[in-house]
Amino acid sequence: MRRKWRVFVCLTVIFILFVSYKILEPDIKGEIIQTDDKGLPVAREDNSGLVREKTQRDPGDIVIELQKKYRLDFNYPLKESPWRVAEKMVKSREIHPEFAPEIGSILSEMATRKIISADTGFKGTQLKLSLILEGGQVVAFKPRWYRREDIFTETPYSGADRHNGEIAAFHLNRILEFRRTPLAIGRKINLKTEIIPNGSEQLLKTFFVNGSNTCFYGKCYYCKGEETGVCAEGDVLEGTVILWLPKSFPLKTYRHPWARTYRSGKQAQWEKDPNYCSAVKSSPIYGHGPRLFDLIDTAVFDFLIGNADRHRYETLGNQLESVFLILDNGKSFGNPFHDEISILAPLYQCCVIRYDTYNRLLTLSDGILSQVLRNVLKQDPISPILTEEHYQALDRRLKIVLEKIKTCLDNKQENRVLVRDRGS
Repeated sequence: MRRKWRVFVCLTVIFILFVSYKILEPDIKGEIIQTDDKGLPVAREDNSGLVREKTQRDPGDIVIELQKKYRLDFNYPLKESPWRVAEKMVKSREIHPEFAPEIGSILSEMATRKIISADTGFKGTQLKLSLILEGGQVVAFKPRWYRREDIFTETPYSGADRHNGEIAAFHLNRILEFRRTPLAIGRKINLKTEIIPNGSEQLLKTFFVNGSNTCFYGKCYYCKGEETGVCAEGDVLEGTVILWLPKSFPLKTYRHPWARTYRSGKQAQWEKDPNYCSAVKSSPIYGHGPRLFDLIDTAVFDFLIGNADRHRYETLGNQLESVFLILDNGKSFGNPFHDEISILAPLYQCCVIRYDTYNRLLTLSDGILSQVLRNVLKQDPISPILTEEHYQALDRRLKIVLEKIKTCLDNKQENRVLVRDRGS
């Protein structure tokens, strides 16, 4: 009896050890990848700090999953006014939530609602219209100036605003999960039937005819007369409608610490001082809270779209925690063959980034970003939005961003580079 008991105890111990090994086997072998409930990779902590891993899932599966997530449902039912729905979406740290199927219906209304009032645009250097749509919603309308294939080679901020860039930037902002860019969609407007009957006296004074095309030059810093005007094709003008933010969230404007001088031969301080980031962080605005991380997110965003014109920025409110908005993205997608590395100066000079942002960039690497964005942009009423060269540039620039982060990781402790921030 005693022998049988010993045999039973031994077998029990062996069984427990076997089950324990099977449970712990993936971690022992170091082969498991931690993912969130969507299957996306997440950073985990161990004795060496943050472990950075890229999911081993099939890239095709990730593309399908993300395309499904970010495609628009223009017929999604709304229980109240689209303008009220959009207003309720805005929070102190985001313009819209991560999961918002209502966005498709709101965009559809922006592209089709009747225009009841038109005026010259708000303050700024670029020509735009201020429109009021049926229901009282204010939107900005940026007109088309160029063909999609036009390339700007003078400076990274050359030319007038590219209206299609605003559309691409909005959806890229969604895919990167920044949620800080106002809703934007393409729309073709008949100037003769939709604008002139509803236009203000100030706006109508700037209308003129060039051949068989209706044109106007509006009012802005660069709006000097007919020579600076924009013309429709006949009476129909393509452009982008951008949803104006609710008045309950007043905007506060700041000078961007990495602003350019816009003068040939004259460098800004950040271009001369490799330790410039330390001076920036000495300011309470950037030394505490999420503002610096927002700024670096935006630098990555601007590098991807080729926008070197972020000389000022706005926050949603006037608190230290107020989110850094990504507005005015018209100087984007100008030259797909040039990568303006200086746009990334906040990243490679500060060598810090949210690890949530980093993991998202990893997930979108290896061509996934362009595939997802291309699929989403096909839905826009004025598609195609970008040329194939610009999609290739996005993937190439994403690779450069990851290389810059790797250089930081090679020279600094991981937990100094990849930081969990409460504003992320």
